[in-house]
Amino acid sequence: MRNTKAFKEAVAQTLAELARRGVTLAPSIVEDTIERNTRAVAEKLRIQERSAWRYFDAATLADSLAQSVQQFEESSNQEGVGQAPMPPLDNPELALILADVPNALAQTGGDLYAVILNVAVNAWMAGHIHGEDGCPGCDGSRGPADRDWQARMRTITEMQPDITKWFDRDTWTTALNDTGYTVTRR
Repeated sequence: MRNTKAFKEAVAQTLAELARRGVTLAPSIVEDTIERNTRAVAEKLRIQERSAWRYFDAATLADSLAQSVQQFEESSNQEGVGQAPMPPLDNPELALILADVPNALAQTGGDLYAVILNVAVNAWMAGHIHGEDGCPGCDGSRGPADRDWQARMRTITEMQPDITKWFDRDTWTTALNDTGYTVTRR
């Protein structure tokens, strides 16, 4: 289905309609949605998929996707919903995570997926530890070693990382470029 002219035109039309509505989605999301909807129509009407294209309307699909995006944004903007605890910008642990990205990129041979995965896991862990201080569901689940955010920050600070260095976008980009890799947009 995805290699057909009709499918490619449907994706292009839907992305254009979304752009008119000020909504940006990854093309893969639009492609998956169109494929799923077209198959559902064909199955429900008991027709071939190629015949289901006559029921496709890019504007209607764009309206539906835009509404879903808006509902998600509204639900995520509620106090405490979907919001991880954000550390202060001078957080030493965040500086260490940022500082490790160029090194990780060099060590993995430019495997951006592995680097992002490493950053995500470290940030997830740091965010959870930070959030445990105010998390009633985490009481008693910390184990005998416990987790104390303040003690963790003191330990990292004692390592004396150059915190402000890694919050400078130009410094970070230079360090990334020094590894021989860059991240560019096509």
